[in-house]
Amino acid sequence: MIASGNWLAFAAVAFAMVVTPGPNMIYMVSRSICQGRRAGLISLLGVLAGFAVYALLAAFGITAILAAVPFAYDALRFAGAGYLAWLAWNALRPSGASPFEPRDLPIDPPAKLFGMGLLTNLLNPKIAVLYLSLFPQFVDPARGQVLAQSMILGGTQIAISASVNALIVVMAGTISAFLAARPLWSRVQRWIMGTVLGLLAVRMVVDARK
Repeated sequence: MIASGNWLAFAAVAFAMVVTPGPNMIYMVSRSICQGRRAGLISLLGVLAGFAVYALLAAFGITAILAAVPFAYDALRFAGAGYLAWLAWNALRPSGASPFEPRDLPIDPPAKLFGMGLLTNLLNPKIAVLYLSLFPQFVDPARGQVLAQSMILGGTQIAISASVNALIVVMAGTISAFLAARPLWSRVQRWIMGTVLGLLAVRMVVDARK
């Protein structure tokens, strides 16, 4: 249904998206190191659910609202920035615990881990706009069943994201023992994480819509 060349090109773009650091990767890696690989993988399921939501919306053309209505885009953008700023504050506040200190962090239940992963993804409006801008480039109406083609592309992106991020999560979990034995590294990681999250929040606010 989809030309093999188009599918391979889309797969390459999807892979480049996955390996580019962003809020999703930061959240999954931090949860894996804080609470173990199982927690990281559950968080990954939440992130993938967010991808599935946006992929379905893009396939049916609903995400066009985000591109056509500036208020809708800005509302999600500011909500996402606020969420990242809250995570940054929890990492930087004097009584806060580093996300890389599993012994000092509360153990979140699977439902919360899944929900936080889902929320982290859904509050990033660039995902919706990205789907909306990518799908038309690889869908060929002349080959028929545009909806089916879009669903295939969405499934491809989700499969690639699941495979690569699962590998990242599993590898990140091995770092927890190293950090637990070195308190200085944990403090450094806490400040680095808080700074990165804060910068991401600022960037999400000031970044122009593309």
